[in-house]
Amino acid sequence: MKFFLKKWFDNSQSQVELLADSDDIDWARIIPFIAIHLACLLVFVVGVSWVAVFVCLLSYFIRMFAITAFYHRYFSHKSFKTSRLVQGVFAVIGATATQRGPIWWAAHHRHHHIHADDEQDTHSPKDGFWHSHLKWFLMKKNFTTKSEYVKDLEKFSELRFIDRFDILFPILYATGLFILGGYLGKHYPHLNTSAGQLLIWGYFISTVLLSHVTYCINSLAHIFGFRTYETKDNSKNNFVLAIFTLGEGWHNNHHCNPGSVKQGFTWWQLDVSYYILWLMNKLGLVWDMKYPNHALLEKKQISGDA
Repeated sequence: MKFFLKKWFDNSQSQVELLADSDDIDWARIIPFIAIHLACLLVFVVGVSWVAVFVCLLSYFIRMFAITAFYHRYFSHKSFKTSRLVQGVFAVIGATATQRGPIWWAAHHRHHHIHADDEQDTHSPKDGFWHSHLKWFLMKKNFTTKSEYVKDLEKFSELRFIDRFDILFPILYATGLFILGGYLGKHYPHLNTSAGQLLIWGYFISTVLLSHVTYCINSLAHIFGFRTYETKDNSKNNFVLAIFTLGEGWHNNHHCNPGSVKQGFTWWQLDVSYYILWLMNKLGLVWDMKYPNHALLEKKQISGDA
């Protein structure tokens, strides 16, 4: 049991290096992943209230923004600059989404862009929907961080700490929701909520929704949708996914010009993450935002596409 706990709570390379060459699923390591899904069934015990649903949606929105704007557009693609403080804050918020740490996340994503939909891509739908959706990160070999791609991120000690002990942050987040629910239940009984209810809705249900919607970019966004630009991969633009991922569904746009802070290239392509980053830019929290390369887009635009 002590061995399992160390594997769950410590992601140092020394803990995972022996797993590097195995395509097998590491069942011991994914027990928490399975438990998060099963915990959602407790909704039939804790019930529902408008407060719980609101917290669930707010929790989803904030953490989705941290994943899309910072884990993806900032840590993975450096599409804008920010301070070390803001970088650290959103690294922590992103870690509460339970998708590992920012260095691991960015390393695999950078590798994906180099090998998108070829034989070395770790999560191409060519290997099956479920492989691209979730099996790839449950495999032993993919628990390791592809350090050669993220030397720029590994120089920050706080990011290395978050990456190594990433499970700590979801635990603290869930604990905070439990305490908040208990406080509201005791002091504002008319809200009809409780510690258990906010825990289940605010963390478990919200996290499962957030996770699978994020996974859909790897899986569905390479299968369903339309292509505006010619790229070496099978990336698609998908309006529905763009809504639920705050703009990440414009995946063909992104693969055409991955360094752009903006992924919705036309006025009707909703990109909520970009809108928030635009506001943060006006407030001086982020700067040097990189915009679409129109010469590149014109060159790669598929003939006859609007």
